[in-house]
Amino acid sequence: MKIFGYLIVLLVLASCSLPRGAALESEIIAPRKDKQSEFAVYAVTRASLRRLSRWPGTGNEKTYRWISPGDGSDGISIAPNDRIGLTIWDSDENSLLTAPGQKSVRIDNTVVSAKGTIFVPYIGDIAIAGLSVEQARKRLQEALSSVAPSAQVQISVNPGQRSSVDLVGGVANPGNYPLTDENLTVLNLLSKGGGVASSLRNPQLRLVRQGRIYGISLARLYASPDLDVPVRGGDKVIVTQDRRFFRALGAAGAEKIVPFTTDHPSALDAISMIGGLLDSRANPAGVLVLREYPKWAVRKNGRGPSDRRVVFTLDLTTADGIFSAGEFAIQPGDTVLVTEASVKSAETVLGLVGNMFGVFRAATK
Repeated sequence: MKIFGYLIVLLVLASCSLPRGAALESEIIAPRKDKQSEFAVYAVTRASLRRLSRWPGTGNEKTYRWISPGDGSDGISIAPNDRIGLTIWDSDENSLLTAPGQKSVRIDNTVVSAKGTIFVPYIGDIAIAGLSVEQARKRLQEALSSVAPSAQVQISVNPGQRSSVDLVGGVANPGNYPLTDENLTVLNLLSKGGGVASSLRNPQLRLVRQGRIYGISLARLYASPDLDVPVRGGDKVIVTQDRRFFRALGAAGAEKIVPFTTDHPSALDAISMIGGLLDSRANPAGVLVLREYPKWAVRKNGRGPSDRRVVFTLDLTTADGIFSAGEFAIQPGDTVLVTEASVKSAETVLGLVGNMFGVFRAATK
């Protein structure tokens, strides 16, 4: 019997150092004496969600606003290198513009100069770059009124290279597309390019206009057709995949870097994305989200974390915990840690004891 006692004692002592894939929750959030290891702990519950959602971001991603419909084009703007066609109607018998018996004259393929002007006989250079077709027509007619008061002008525009948009990457047929339709929208342009590649994860759109970058996800653009704004000449539309990620560690279905597949994954989404919790090891009451905030985000008034290093605790054994996890947003760079269940360690020890008894009985037969 003494041998059995020694074996049990040895196994219990050994259990203190049994190999584990993750820490216990108590080991992670226990207070430390070392001030350099200080961190804040917040439980994610219905009562705390509203406050936590108002905290500053971590700054781990560059955010872009999308261009508003008011910033879109009201029509095609005339640009240098465009080719202009003019038809001038003048019923005056002594018109300087038309020959005897003619009522109109055509001036074709007049190229808008680098300065944004075109030459019109009897008037000279007229600046029309940056104007819509209707605005240019009115300007030309006003200029002609000094030599032909009754003249009327019709204008057509054949867009040059600058009256085009570039579709860059992420589509079947990237390239330069002439802007021949004043109502051509971002989604129309993507369609002309053969559609977005199916291999892209949560595709992101970037629109570069006059040195500014605007951004939106394709999913959001699909969901809100009013955000599908017209493109302008000189725009560049870039399609890329979402580069954000979080880390998964511990007693989860996978330990890896996990890319974002939606714009705003919740903690519950993240748990599903990593294959859930391991039944044999995980502590469902001890799912942790570790996050590091920039120094400027730290607040002492409750409007931000009280420390740069923060541990959010999720209890998936309660309805409130599960619902709250579904509303708590994961941020880029977060670490989702599924802690070990202490009861599983005890079961492991008991299993080892049982195995030792079996070995001993087999040896004494």
